[in-house]
Amino acid sequence: MLELLKKKEKVVGVKQTKKAAEQDKLELVFIASDADQRVVEPIKQLCESKGISVHITGTMKQLGKAAGIDVGAAIAGILRS
Repeated sequence: MLELLKKKEKVVGVKQTKKAAEQDKLELVFIASDADQRVVEPIKQLCESKGISVHITGTMKQLGKAAGIDVGAAIAGILRS
């Protein structure tokens, strides 16, 4: 499922993902399984309250690589088309 990050428009990182969720621009959110829960939990709750699918995935390193960045990522989202 992470391959979607390579093919679709996306946001990466806590701030960008939160902003996109607040603006109802997200279709799907990926959260790294090893991300700091204090950081990602508020965004996870926001997404669930707005009906945005949330998927817990591999490590931050794997999520960052799938999103096309050279560092780990705690969270990334697929933008609505």
